[in-house]
Amino acid sequence: MLYSAYELTHAAMTPWRAGAKAAAQFYASPFNPLSYTLAGRSMVAGAALFERMTRRYGKPDWNISHKTGAGETLPVHTKTLRQSPWMTLTGFERPDDAPAPKVLLVAPLSGHYATLLRGTVEGFLPDHDVAVTEWHDARTVPLGVGDFGLHDYIDEVRATLRFMGPQTHVIAVCQPGPAVLAAAALMAEDDDPCTPQSLCIMGSPIDARRSPTIPNKLAQEHPLSWFENTVISTVPFPHAGAMRRVYPGFVQLASFVQMNKDRHADAHKAFFNHLVAGDGDSADRHRAFYDEYLSVMDLTETFYLETLHEVFQEHHLARGIMRHHGRRVDVSALRDMALMTVEGENDDISGIGQTQAAHDLCVNIPAAMRVDYVQPDVGHYGVFSGARFRRDIQPRIASFIRQHDGRR
Repeated sequence: MLYSAYELTHAAMTPWRAGAKAAAQFYASPFNPLSYTLAGRSMVAGAALFERMTRRYGKPDWNISHKTGAGETLPVHTKTLRQSPWMTLTGFERPDDAPAPKVLLVAPLSGHYATLLRGTVEGFLPDHDVAVTEWHDARTVPLGVGDFGLHDYIDEVRATLRFMGPQTHVIAVCQPGPAVLAAAALMAEDDDPCTPQSLCIMGSPIDARRSPTIPNKLAQEHPLSWFENTVISTVPFPHAGAMRRVYPGFVQLASFVQMNKDRHADAHKAFFNHLVAGDGDSADRHRAFYDEYLSVMDLTETFYLETLHEVFQEHHLARGIMRHHGRRVDVSALRDMALMTVEGENDDISGIGQTQAAHDLCVNIPAAMRVDYVQPDVGHYGVFSGARFRRDIQPRIASFIRQHDGRR
């Protein structure tokens, strides 16, 4: 019922959005004397704000470019490297064909599209051959394809690593950390030559018992049945994934916004004021951020509940009791994979120590092959995007990759 109510509400707002667009065009027209008044600009700003707050945001484009030696800016083209019903492996054409370290960027499957890592890709692309996992929106996957859970995710990571081949460096951002570490451990135990050359885990709940944050505490306060009965809904028609049970993206987005509601409210007030004042640059920055932030996708019920249970409630990997298709995951099998962890000092999603826990689990990786870095003055998103990522974090990861590239 929740999903159907959301769809009906969105449909009911359609004529109102159309009216808001028409009003904005009317009051912004240079032939309308009111467009030069405070009242007219306020009407345009109000209509624009209403339209943006009631629309549905689709999957964003990557929109990555590079500068040539002549100073010309050219688009970076994407290419599909591998595809399954649940994930597309996307590669990026580099400005030159010179050999470069292979980097697999494993994006989170936690509500937002992989394009949230646009800044991460831009940081590594000039000097690395980058591929990123783009997970598919569960509401677009037909029910007949089958289910998808946490251990199917691990299987996808392993299959992708085999496709990428030996000497691949992996960067796991946030949610995929435990799954990627488990996949690497299974491959190492099998003496798989495609075991990652190095693994960098960023802002991830390897052990969510450490420095618990608001989301961690919420996961502990309620039994699994509460989440199943409260946030799980059924995809309605006419979506391709109709009748699939999912954790809707709009529900997760609501929880994200609630965590920092005052900050988001202030941002939208500022957006209104920028439009009234004619500050187009500031308004464009607001649009760029929220076009990405408000683009959300659904997760399958199985993946959401298994992740909640194994990672955030029972801490299977951290306690050494995770089993993958009946097989125990032995992280101590990792011996010659370099390991780096990155955390943000002010991370309110994955608290300090949660990612560092990977070092305590990987007891057989030599100390010379480990790096632990905590970035001061950044929150969760600052770990993989923004000015401090470009200035402080990305160069350290790039140096770590160069140090271990070709070592095995």
